[in-house]
Amino acid sequence: MACLQALKQDIKILETAFPEQHGRFKILSATVDELRCRFIGKNGEIFDVQAHITETYPQVAPVWFSDDDNADVAATIEKICETTPDKYRIIPQIKMLLTELCRRHGLELPKELDLLDHKVEERGMVPVDHSSDSEDDDEFHYEMEEENPNEPKPKVEIDGISTENLAVLERLKQNQRDDYLKGSVTGSVHASDRLMKELREIYKSESYKKGIYSVELVNDCLYEWNIKLKKVDPDSALHADLQAYKEKDGKDHILLNCTFKDNFPFEPPFVRVIHPVIQGGYVLGGGAICMELLTKQGWSSAYSLESVILQISATLVKGKARIQFGGTKSQYSLARAQQSFKSLVQIHEKNGWFTPPKEDG
Repeated sequence: MACLQALKQDIKILETAFPEQHGRFKILSATVDELRCRFIGKNGEIFDVQAHITETYPQVAPVWFSDDDNADVAATIEKICETTPDKYRIIPQIKMLLTELCRRHGLELPKELDLLDHKVEERGMVPVDHSSDSEDDDEFHYEMEEENPNEPKPKVEIDGISTENLAVLERLKQNQRDDYLKGSVTGSVHASDRLMKELREIYKSESYKKGIYSVELVNDCLYEWNIKLKKVDPDSALHADLQAYKEKDGKDHILLNCTFKDNFPFEPPFVRVIHPVIQGGYVLGGGAICMELLTKQGWSSAYSLESVILQISATLVKGKARIQFGGTKSQYSLARAQQSFKSLVQIHEKNGWFTPPKEDG
């Protein structure tokens, strides 16, 4: 309770010091869960930065992120993340943020920064009044109802993306920046930007949030994804097989591996099944998937990756895919998948692709 009250008071101090009319730095919105602020550069450039305040605050610092790709903003956020526990509270965090941004832009520090410490000292001399908690709850959109430990807590979202996934996006952007500084760049700028955009859209999508599929980056690499297909047509035999697969092997999904080249999105990703072994469903012997959409001839740079994932799922069902429970997992490998897919493409380049009648879907 005391931490919550102190946080509310700190937020009020910040809103008073940096209102929306401030010419250099302004608090756009603030709750006990999230703070949005804006920095105005020397030439009027606008940089928006957000902080997610976790339930473990102030033992854990707020999670900072920005949709802006500006290098100075990224470096500033990185520096804040390296701070010590004595500066985990929101006011010291804001002071570091503003000080570093002003330094990087060659600007004088706003005089209001000097007043923050004084205001905090004044607050520290005033006894914390818990009776005001209920009055402020509506203002900060915070409910003080007793929590049920057995009830799952709803995921906090910002701009339609969970804070966990926002942290993934921020980490990827920082990794890219570090690679550029080291001169060890992976992929191309265009491909990386498109993949970041695709991943962000996936994190926002309803299909992803409903658990129809999930995406994990292999070793935090944008160019290799593991995709878990968790839900397929409930009327299909594959759905029943997935239920049995969970009971027998403890796994509830079909794992796909998806790799991208430097010229993505102008060339399709290479997709293969990792497990389980699939019979039918247009899955080749090595695990590659027989789909015109995944070839250069059938691919379009306009396709979204979510639409590709959902199309693969639909193709498995349409092709009457079944899990081969007695299958040898070693028969799936990258080399075999690539070779079988290459042979398949060569055959279809000569003979064309079969298009099923509309009534077949």
